[in-house]
Amino acid sequence: MTDGVEPQGDLTVRTIAMPADTNANGDIFGGWVMSQMDQAGGIAGVERAQGRVATVAVDAMQFIRPVRVGDVLCVYTRVERVGRTSMTIKIEAWARRFQTQIREKVTDATFTFVAIDQDGRPRPIPPAVEVSSP
Repeated sequence: MTDGVEPQGDLTVRTIAMPADTNANGDIFGGWVMSQMDQAGGIAGVERAQGRVATVAVDAMQFIRPVRVGDVLCVYTRVERVGRTSMTIKIEAWARRFQTQIREKVTDATFTFVAIDQDGRPRPIPPAVEVSSP
């Protein structure tokens, strides 16, 4: 159940918010949410770049609703643009509220990742690989 809006992208990370992740107000710390989003973006980036990536920027992140202890945080990713060595990935975080089926979008942002080689230097991103179904 949502307010009519559905998550965009692929479900990439799903985890539960725990008491150790709270701020002084008792809500889940925003940095924890951002960390989960960065991990999800890294997963999507590695898949698309076929190798190591590094986060270089986060644009326009705004926390819409709090995440609470017991909520399941679901992070969705969508590669929006691929350049020679960098890519932008739109990332949305949604909370499935504790012991309910209610889903609410809690934040979103655009992350920029750079493909890097073993020495940490930028490298070209290979062309997309088409996946065929049997």
